[in-house]
Amino acid sequence: MVARTGSAVIVGVRARPVTVEADVSSGLPGMTVVGLADAAINEARDRVRAAVQHSCAEWPRTRITVALLPSSLPKRGSALDAAIAVAVLAAGRQVPSEAAARVCVLGELGLDGRLHAVPGVIAAALAVRGRSGLRLLVPEANLGEAMLVPDLDAGGVRDLDHLIAILRGDAAPTDASPQPLADPLTSGPDLADVRGQVEARSALEVAAAGGHHLSLIGEPGAGKSMLATRLPGLLPPLGDEAALEVTAIRSIAGQLAPGDGLWRRPPFVAPHHTASSVAIIGGGQAGRVTVGAITLAHRGVLFLDEAPEFARSVLEAMRQPLEEGEVRVARADLSVTLPARFQLVLAANPCPCGRGLGDGADCSCSSVQRRRYSARISGPLADRIDLRLQVRRPAAGALGDDGESTAVVAERVRQARERMRARWHGTAWQVNADVPGPALRRDWPAEERATSILSRAVARGALTLRGADRVLRVAWTLADLADRVRPGSDDIARAIALRGPEAA
Repeated sequence: MVARTGSAVIVGVRARPVTVEADVSSGLPGMTVVGLADAAINEARDRVRAAVQHSCAEWPRTRITVALLPSSLPKRGSALDAAIAVAVLAAGRQVPSEAAARVCVLGELGLDGRLHAVPGVIAAALAVRGRSGLRLLVPEANLGEAMLVPDLDAGGVRDLDHLIAILRGDAAPTDASPQPLADPLTSGPDLADVRGQVEARSALEVAAAGGHHLSLIGEPGAGKSMLATRLPGLLPPLGDEAALEVTAIRSIAGQLAPGDGLWRRPPFVAPHHTASSVAIIGGGQAGRVTVGAITLAHRGVLFLDEAPEFARSVLEAMRQPLEEGEVRVARADLSVTLPARFQLVLAANPCPCGRGLGDGADCSCSSVQRRRYSARISGPLADRIDLRLQVRRPAAGALGDDGESTAVVAERVRQARERMRARWHGTAWQVNADVPGPALRRDWPAEERATSILSRAVARGALTLRGADRVLRVAWTLADLADRVRPGSDDIARAIALRGPEAA
């Protein structure tokens, strides 16, 4: 007899439905698993048999064939254990085949039959949601995570005996009320801690309001890292769908603790400069794609401290995700698109010794060393950075100044975002940094005098055409923060100044 049940596997950051079929027929006892299964799934034969033998059911003493469909999709991990057990028991007529066909089962089986938690349950729940008549059954430890997804029929399972009783109609799954949403205003580092640095604080506000990329060049101890770590606190909390997306990524990466609610705070990811290209961009071997730091920073901030120390190949690989908001990982048997819409913050010293800002009188580096160091961030990558700021150490007298708190600045950012949302309503764009330059010039032009300032900067070579588009986006953000209808000449001039001294 052939029986089937549902399950799911994670491919990239999304779950793909999998149908698990089992055939119990005459022949020598044994179990074969087909369908591009990895080593963990092939080892499920022993885990499933031991779990069934420690349950109220009997292991079929005949030939068993398990097929994982679609057979062309590579499958990995131990989350299919429980589904394989259900399909085998249904094929052996120990649980109703109709009941097995109406569930999607996730869970790793212990040798004693207990169901252990698996990563990626939110992604599986999103894939199951909306499929009429299909119930998701997950380990009890994952139930709270599954219940974060609204409009979902889900239940928790303790062990294989409990699962068998549910399918036979003798027991009910563990139920749980939906978890309360995590507090979107979880406290973090306060911007008031940054003393002095008026220009840098202002640039940080502009970056938060418009979703712009930012680079901070300055001496060691100038406060670059302090500024970068306070950017997420200025960003508005994530909406429902964005929070589900970010929380699902965290779940797949194994970074979601039991009992956590939705990840409402935009993430902040700061990899070390020795991280490999796979660790930053994502990738892996054939059949196995892991998410990188740029995907973990999706809807949030990616901070690269000591940016010139990162491998050149890693920095150059970011150019396409910065433009498109996603990264495509292609392998011989699999192609996956990973989300990567993040704000990039680069921090760097002006030279290897760190004292080369301004006239560089105290710098001990040769001109060759300085050129080689600055060239590690290529022109095409730097051209994609909207705001480029030189950060100097604050004067001793500024240490007693009280700056605005994160809450005060975040409120101005929120109001600017509301103006953007009203303007871009009905489009695919949410913040000014998302809007293509041609659309801005055609449908939302700046004042005529402001446009002429931009044209002159391009004509004299201070800006590339891409740079001009980015200046225009920053100018719109400045106008939104000041509650102006459209950018004027002052907004364009300041946006050019924020792009760095080479653009002024």
